[in-house]
Amino acid sequence: MKIKRLPEDFQVEELTATNPDGGPFALYRLTKRSIGTPEVVDEVVRRWKLPRHRISYGGLKDKHAVTVQFVTILNGPRRNLSQTSFELVYAGQRDKSFTPHDISGNRFRLVLRDLSDKALNAALQALPEVQSSGLPNYFDDQRFGSVGVSGEFIARPWCQGDYERALWLALADPHPDDRSEERKQKAILREHWGRWPECKAALDRSHRRSIVAYLADKPPDRPDYRGAFARIKVDLRGLYLSAFQSCLWNRMLDRYLRSELPADLLHDVPLKLGPAPFFRQLDSETAGCLQAAHLPLPSSRLHLEEGPMHSLVSNVLQEFGLELRQLRVKYPRDSFFSKGQRAAAIAVDNLAGEPADDDLYPGRKKLLLQFDLPRGSYATILVKRITELGLQSSVAPESTIDATPV
Repeated sequence: MKIKRLPEDFQVEELTATNPDGGPFALYRLTKRSIGTPEVVDEVVRRWKLPRHRISYGGLKDKHAVTVQFVTILNGPRRNLSQTSFELVYAGQRDKSFTPHDISGNRFRLVLRDLSDKALNAALQALPEVQSSGLPNYFDDQRFGSVGVSGEFIARPWCQGDYERALWLALADPHPDDRSEERKQKAILREHWGRWPECKAALDRSHRRSIVAYLADKPPDRPDYRGAFARIKVDLRGLYLSAFQSCLWNRMLDRYLRSELPADLLHDVPLKLGPAPFFRQLDSETAGCLQAAHLPLPSSRLHLEEGPMHSLVSNVLQEFGLELRQLRVKYPRDSFFSKGQRAAAIAVDNLAGEPADDDLYPGRKKLLLQFDLPRGSYATILVKRITELGLQSSVAPESTIDATPV
């Protein structure tokens, strides 16, 4: 099975009740193709010569897709901006910035390609189960793009005050998706780590090199790794924290589902960080209870009384050699873990699937999916539910699929 074979195969539209009602914030509808939200913001800042902090949006939308979302700019231009990969359309004025809380959900239109007849039938049979029982609300693999081949989360040593290790993971840890030039730059860092003047001379000009230059200016016996780590872009540091917190939450959900549901209703599905339990058909009462249950996002700001939830959080943190009080950032102060809760399971609305012959893979099938998900939930979790778990229920020998995005 292939997903995102073409940008148009993965379409997302933000759902919101927001309306232009006057105010200092210019509201825009952003349509983009094959470009990330941060890259669009960088281009808007450059073209309109704006301070970055005046721009706000609700969420990061997929890069390899066609997506629609909303953006506000404090005292922004009341005009459109069109580029090859995106279009920003002025929609009026608003009295406050657009944030994640303004998003009610996302509408998806996906095309799953290169399906065998067996895989297509398994997916179609799984759709009614998903419609009635919902999905476990895992953070999916794209949340963990900052994790390199070491398998270590940058935020873990950061929370422990080991700034050198955190910096090494952020700058030098190889990643399977690294391009050729990126691999070379990281290899230079690993080879010259600690010899900062040599490292600076060998690196190409980049944000990474500016961080190394900072270290090269310090006494060799007193490297300021804390100051160097603080020079990583704040947006990236935020992603490091989100990735680690999301991993911890996923582990919590794993344990929670195994404690709440009989083993025969759970089946492991492979995710990037390891297999995780998914459920099949649930009765309406059980499905409703799971969707009503919320697990807290772990951080030092979380204050829990002794009990099952406290034990759940503590046991997951023990796997990483941490206590809840350590889940905080001492420096720099511009970064912090999110506070809040996340539903253990979600309902899927307006779910429909339309099979057809695949126009890109002769002799194979495709499946057009349409559905709505709550804010913060992942469409790819639904895809894995109906493909990976769907095939597990089949008795025929064909039991594996290529789920690698193309």
